[in-house]
Amino acid sequence: MKTTNADWRYTVMPAVFTWLKESESGVLEIDFDATQKQAAAVLKTQGKDGTRMGGLVASGTLGENSYLSTEQRLSLLKSLSEVAQEYNVPLISGAVAETKEELAKIIEGLATVGVDTVMVMPPKTKAVPSDEEMYAYYELAEVTAKEAGVTIMPYNNPDAAGYHALSIDLLRRLATLPKVTALKISTIDVSIIETLILENKELKILAGVDTVTVYAGLAGACGGITGVGTIFPKASVTMQEYILKGEWTEAYKVSQALNPLSYLDAQPLLMEYLKFAMGIHHNDAAGGLRTLGKKLTQQQINDVRERYMLAKEKLELLDLID
Repeated sequence: MKTTNADWRYTVMPAVFTWLKESESGVLEIDFDATQKQAAAVLKTQGKDGTRMGGLVASGTLGENSYLSTEQRLSLLKSLSEVAQEYNVPLISGAVAETKEELAKIIEGLATVGVDTVMVMPPKTKAVPSDEEMYAYYELAEVTAKEAGVTIMPYNNPDAAGYHALSIDLLRRLATLPKVTALKISTIDVSIIETLILENKELKILAGVDTVTVYAGLAGACGGITGVGTIFPKASVTMQEYILKGEWTEAYKVSQALNPLSYLDAQPLLMEYLKFAMGIHHNDAAGGLRTLGKKLTQQQINDVRERYMLAKEKLELLDLID
């Protein structure tokens, strides 16, 4: 893969929400049409320089992944692979397991429904694995990915409860595996990114926390995966355009305008918060509150609404509302 600005890893990619509807019996089920339409709307949005998002991240944390059955998840990904193909971008989704053998089966399943790159989280175990155990877990994932015709992206999320951190030494080793296309670093500590890039300027790193997108770019990240950008795609794409051109002052202006809402990306209820904000943005607040996750309190609803309106007002001044 050529390492140019046409490379999808040099763009920002939306982590799209899974839209739900009530069945006749009152049970929440996936609204495939609404989910596809919203994903397509994000992918066709252009930044001020005319670029677009370069990938589609589906059925992740913001896509209610932990609440979906395997069958639901694969059906969702298969439907979103149609959108990814229409816009000629890779479909990206995550995988996590307790054992490397279980992980291999998940990767094989994701490959059958059109996933191109699998974000691989550390093993879901109570005990902290050694670096060698962790490496073996990712090594089998890489071998499986090669056989399945996909790539993998080790996902380091040390700030989130329940995720084992990947050490700098381990990240270095994983980056050399042939089917590792990039590393995803989701932390406010961008010194991790800077340290890795200083040692290997060819390394591809995607930032995963919206509040530090600009700082991560300054540290050497080539792109990012965004939640708030799914709500305000023109702003997110434009900010990435500024980052790639080294226009840091302009990039910071966009980041600061997004901040009231992007702040929620680092909170425990990020999916519930941002999905509701998405509902407000599309005049579908009730739909934004339909979730398999936690139900928001009225105080939380009011807070998200205020944050959304503040970000929207700031972005309107920058002419960055779709």
